[in-house]
Amino acid sequence: MKTIALILSFLVAGFSARSQVNFLAFAGAHGSSAQYFVKGQRQDVSYKPGGIAGLGVKIPFENKLFFSPAVFYSLKGYKVDYTRFSETPRLDAVANNTTMHAIEAAFLFQFDFSAKPGHFFIKAGPTLEMYVSGKEKLKLDDGTSVDRSMPFGFQTYGRYGANLIAQFGYETAGGFLIAAQYTRGLTDLSNQDGGPDIRQRAIGLTFGKYFHRSKN
Repeated sequence: MKTIALILSFLVAGFSARSQVNFLAFAGAHGSSAQYFVKGQRQDVSYKPGGIAGLGVKIPFENKLFFSPAVFYSLKGYKVDYTRFSETPRLDAVANNTTMHAIEAAFLFQFDFSAKPGHFFIKAGPTLEMYVSGKEKLKLDDGTSVDRSMPFGFQTYGRYGANLIAQFGYETAGGFLIAAQYTRGLTDLSNQDGGPDIRQRAIGLTFGKYFHRSKN
């Protein structure tokens, strides 16, 4: 993740050396879930509340197209009821409720529909993420439950992943923005060979404010 942050810093510095840069603080709430398969069979997954908060920049690229990278914290998770079983999380688990804390670096491009101060926009691109920590509450087939930290590593959960973000929103003349955001997991959260296929999802609203502007 340090390498990702360094690359992102160099990209921002390279663009901002020649361009007018808008700096952005943002936060939002979302419902997070997952597409979850065990041995090809879809599991019953429900949403749970989560959110994001971070910093970004908006750098002119070409005409109404902007480079808009960001670094942010995200809280996500899912609730799943199992109809088939796997060593991840446990062979005797019949349900699981997870909560994960991640740091993400986003490499996004933004297109403004108008050059007017108030305008609609779309924004999209990939993110690279690192899970800092996670908790899961397992319901077992004997009726008991287990609360534990999620094990990240070989043959358990992967600590690193990638997502695709898409936003549609509106920026005001005063520098505020609101956007609907959809996040789709591109990588499998599970590292287990022959284990479950877990790809996270989230949908929600993001609010932000451009708080500083630098000029040539």
